[in-house]
Amino acid sequence: MSAGPSAGLAPADTARLREALALAAQAIGVSDPNPRVGCVIADADGRVLGRGATQAAGQAHAEVMALRDAQARGLDVRGGTAWVTLEPCAHHGRTPPCCDALVAAGLARVVVAAVDPFGAVNGAGIARLRAAGVQVDVADGEIADAARDINIGFFQRVQRGRPWVRLKVAVSLDGRTALPDGRSQWITSAKARQDGHAWRRRAGAVLTGVGTVLADDPRLDVRLVPTQLQPLRVVLDTQGRTPAQAQVLQPPGRVLLVQGLAGAQPAAAAGDHVERLALPAADGRIDLPALLADLGRRQINELHVEAGATLNGALLNQGLVDELLVYVAPMLLGAGRPLAELPALAALADATRWRFVSTQALGPDLRLLARRQA
Repeated sequence: MSAGPSAGLAPADTARLREALALAAQAIGVSDPNPRVGCVIADADGRVLGRGATQAAGQAHAEVMALRDAQARGLDVRGGTAWVTLEPCAHHGRTPPCCDALVAAGLARVVVAAVDPFGAVNGAGIARLRAAGVQVDVADGEIADAARDINIGFFQRVQRGRPWVRLKVAVSLDGRTALPDGRSQWITSAKARQDGHAWRRRAGAVLTGVGTVLADDPRLDVRLVPTQLQPLRVVLDTQGRTPAQAQVLQPPGRVLLVQGLAGAQPAAAAGDHVERLALPAADGRIDLPALLADLGRRQINELHVEAGATLNGALLNQGLVDELLVYVAPMLLGAGRPLAELPALAALADATRWRFVSTQALGPDLRLLARRQA
């Protein structure tokens, strides 16, 4: 649904939306499966009256938090402007509609960075505000892209029914993820590993294969950065080889063991926090598109993959990876394990093309973020 025409935004509007985006970032690891939203409210003279970010699912959204902040300061928001990173909701889910709260508060103007793609909103919040006499302006360009980017998984799930898939790897300069015998701890520095946990915190689920579980016994939870939520840990295990004592099966957080054979079971019961799911494909392996669809139904917005070359290759070969998160260490390993098992190409023109989104130095290492070219 179209949001309708809007006047061009002034530089002051863009600055306020950037403030709101910084607030939205505070909702990472907090608001899932709801989108991360920030809101700033100011009066006609530009004095900030309230700020807010979306809280845990079922709790207040960013607009309500900003209104509460103004109220707690004893400030009157009537006639003011709200800058919000995502269109205010127009439906009654676990909380009342935010557009109604803004109207009731007497705001004269709302500036929206991005239209909400969710079917119950998708322009309806903007329409309701305008119908109540509130001026609504909608951003475009770079600031709108940034607002969509912070909720890239939410947009993907709503529009395509599956999470945004981010494949994380740590490699040497010559593209090796481990020595030939599998040893990989540690290719990258402690600073890079902490950054990796920050990306795990973004995700609703972390995916790995049983080979990685058996070789490295990872926990795959978020430990090195603060978080309110732990991602669902998803282990692909076609034959039920995951040991009951594996660290990935231990709390905190829930675990989904995905099997290719309906009768396959782990060695022993692992607790009520562990769920089993059978998703066999025609070749006896796990149906990866079906898995992504299942995770979409579970309201997983971003799927963070930390796996070995076999699972990485399967996801890449089926075109299921949206983004590569690559930590490059300044070392050469020579013979070793590759990033992914990929088929030989007949020509360079057959290569899958990616575009770099960002690069950042992390101690001695380099973080590369790349997205599949359309």
